[in-house]
Amino acid sequence: MSVNYAHAIGFDSVAAAAIFAVLYVPLLGWFILQSFKHPTYVHIVLSLFCAIRVTAFVIRSVLASSSSAGENLGLLIGDEVLFGVGFFGLLYSAYTLVLDRELLNDSPEPKHPIIQLTRNRRIFRLALTTAVALGSAGTSMSQSSNSSTAHTGKTLHVVSTVIFLVLTVLQALQTLALARSELSETSQYKKENESFGMRNGVYILLVVSALLLVREAFSMATVNDLLKQTNEHFWYPLLAVPEIIAVTLYATPGLVPPRSELPK
Repeated sequence: MSVNYAHAIGFDSVAAAAIFAVLYVPLLGWFILQSFKHPTYVHIVLSLFCAIRVTAFVIRSVLASSSSAGENLGLLIGDEVLFGVGFFGLLYSAYTLVLDRELLNDSPEPKHPIIQLTRNRRIFRLALTTAVALGSAGTSMSQSSNSSTAHTGKTLHVVSTVIFLVLTVLQALQTLALARSELSETSQYKKENESFGMRNGVYILLVVSALLLVREAFSMATVNDLLKQTNEHFWYPLLAVPEIIAVTLYATPGLVPPRSELPK
């Protein structure tokens, strides 16, 4: 007898997946447009993120609606990998915006050694890439019929989740440091640039950081309980909703500074 893997782990709501796919389409269009008008790393990465989320939610709706699709383990694994890969862009965009805003405001160098280390974009990007690679490999291996391979896959998935959580916490600390710096004195750049995103950017980034922490806290809390992690009653409000709110906040006019205004 065939097994419907998608239904077995809680993929039941076709409507919810379809709604999220539709909601990401205008966001995808917005960031693609901005990538041409004001090409920056953030706009390009968020365009890719939205494209990945549209694809992943379409696949999820198909898995939930079709018994034959739900029995396709490879399709299910592919969908899970897409959701893991996409978070790279979401977290790195927040990280990049904080560092760019510090450059614009000529903020003083942080004194904490850990914060100083994580300001190195190459190191942060390498850590994120490692987390994505381990998570993708872990997701694929954990579905193996070989118990040893499946155990290794679960271990890789846990390690990946821990790395993502640590990086999310570090990004939140950097955002707090930026907020403390900005709110303690008036930025000259903010005086000259009256866009809504620049005036209120630090508050927007604090909200984004909080949303990413909620997302990763849920992933970490359920890392050893697949059924709870994929339960739609928890997964949508604690993972999918924080993500789409964060992406919507990234679309705030003036939040992403033009590349021409950044110090060389």
